[in-house]
Amino acid sequence: MIVIVPLRAAFGVAALFSVACMATEVRADDASPWQQDTHSAVRLLAGSRSGAVLLGGIAFQLQDGWKTYWRTPGDSGVPPRFDFSRSDNVEAVTVMWPAPRQFDDGAGGTSLGYKHQVVLPLRIVAKNPDKPLVLRADINYAVCEKLCVPVEAKAELAFASVASTEDAALSEALNAVPKPANIGDPIPFSIRDVRRDGKNNVLVDVSAPESKDLSLFVEGPTPDWALPVPKLVEHAPPGVKRFSFELDGLPPGAKADGAALKLTLVGGDKSYEFNINLN
Repeated sequence: MIVIVPLRAAFGVAALFSVACMATEVRADDASPWQQDTHSAVRLLAGSRSGAVLLGGIAFQLQDGWKTYWRTPGDSGVPPRFDFSRSDNVEAVTVMWPAPRQFDDGAGGTSLGYKHQVVLPLRIVAKNPDKPLVLRADINYAVCEKLCVPVEAKAELAFASVASTEDAALSEALNAVPKPANIGDPIPFSIRDVRRDGKNNVLVDVSAPESKDLSLFVEGPTPDWALPVPKLVEHAPPGVKRFSFELDGLPPGAKADGAALKLTLVGGDKSYEFNINLN
């Protein structure tokens, strides 16, 4: 059983090198040992064990000035990839993603990801809730400052605690994952309208206070869509923030008409996720 986020963009840097990290033993603690490289560290977290569906996490720590990437990295970068197939008594693992932030990628574009530290929550389904469960993860990710460094890590952790010491950290990470929403929902800020502007441009209108600092990210129906990061448009109607993006970066043979897009709207500590079909 493998969960992989495929590569969407190249590193775009001159020098790359690999660092490999490996866990040495299964532990019954609520967190595995940190697997460290020069600029980052990663480990697994285990939530309380109750029933067949468990909450876990992948925790990253990043050196000051360095970042790692969201599932869609933006104009440049590589998203993390995970393989849980060596796990014991695990039926499926779903990776959840806290809302990212956008950064200048140093080449005139925008990258999406995280700085300092982040926990990616994991929804883990046990094959048999009454038997021991050990999560083993092969983790491939990149950390970038001016150059990008690929990192390979292996970690493993037994889920054994009835009341885990990591429950609070996992709950906080889960709260940072964008909440599902529909166009026009009565939430603090919401997408009001999505429409085509000519053949290759899309406009997204967001209902929000003028003072609200918002970011919008768009993803295609499959990871090989490389849509650009939407840009804020000047001179929108009162009470509306308008974003625009080009229908660029579609895979060969793909059509925009009727495509299922995912829009992630982020403002402060709140974020929402909208699924639409493009007309």
